[in-house]
Amino acid sequence: MKKKTASKKLNDHIKVLMLMMVFVLILMAVLKGPVYYSVNNFRSMIFQFPEYGVLSFGMMVCMIAGGIDLSLVGIMNLGGVVCALLIKSAGVPIPLACLASIAVGAGCGALNGLIIGSLDIPAMLVTLCGLEVYSGLALAITGGPAINGMSDSFKNIANGSIGSIPYVLFIFISVLIVVAFIMKHTVFGHEVYFLGSNKQAARYSGINTLRTTILAHTMSGILGGISGIIITSHLNSAKSSNGSTYTLLSLLIVVLGGINPDGGGGTVAGVTFSIVLLQLIANAFTIMHAPDTLKTLVNGCLLVAALILDKVMQKREMQKSS
Repeated sequence: MKKKTASKKLNDHIKVLMLMMVFVLILMAVLKGPVYYSVNNFRSMIFQFPEYGVLSFGMMVCMIAGGIDLSLVGIMNLGGVVCALLIKSAGVPIPLACLASIAVGAGCGALNGLIIGSLDIPAMLVTLCGLEVYSGLALAITGGPAINGMSDSFKNIANGSIGSIPYVLFIFISVLIVVAFIMKHTVFGHEVYFLGSNKQAARYSGINTLRTTILAHTMSGILGGISGIIITSHLNSAKSSNGSTYTLLSLLIVVLGGINPDGGGGTVAGVTFSIVLLQLIANAFTIMHAPDTLKTLVNGCLLVAALILDKVMQKREMQKSS
């Protein structure tokens, strides 16, 4: 019965997201229809969201596990800097440099998970420190200036396309499928949900909570490394300050997508709808030439509204079940 209630709550949340998407689409059809619904505009949106969309899946995994990963932007930039440095200065082949970025992300994530799980320090504190450490390492490696001027082959990862379909969309969909499969159809995915629901009960049931915590943050770090490749290719530039707003944006996406801030609840589908919704809104602001301050204000209001909605829905379900 509890599982059905949780499933209904998530379905209701996705319906709310879909209604918000329809509202934005109708509003922009009235205000800026020809511009907003052009092929070039939709291609532009596809080029933009994968870098923070993949990052948001990393935040999602850690939040479902009952924690958070505030270090993701630092991991993303450190991975991007390592990748760019290997390509430009060491002449390493692009596939190997990309693997190095992913390996850096995995290592950073595993370190986060080890400290959190073994020392029982709150994930917020550990990953906030990690953000500073990994951003500092990226800054130390570059010495300040950005690493620019990578090859066209590398730039095409995030900027190239097959016909009118950007390559980066295929990367995003591949990541989405893998993450969805892991979270829904593997023992590890179920352990992550169980850990986030009740850490003590998970431990008593025989789950190795330390291993699960490390693996959850390692998975998050890997996704951070992939984001590092995408954003470095997209901007053709690697530096420690890329995507500085993505920490709050990824938090907004996962909470708006129905991930329980206390852990143990939420779906990949909800987060995916949230990513698309936020991109539709961001693009609408760009077309309307809205100031950045207004964008920040609206994102903040959406985050607060999502938190309030989550709590209201929780109370309603508790009242119905009592």
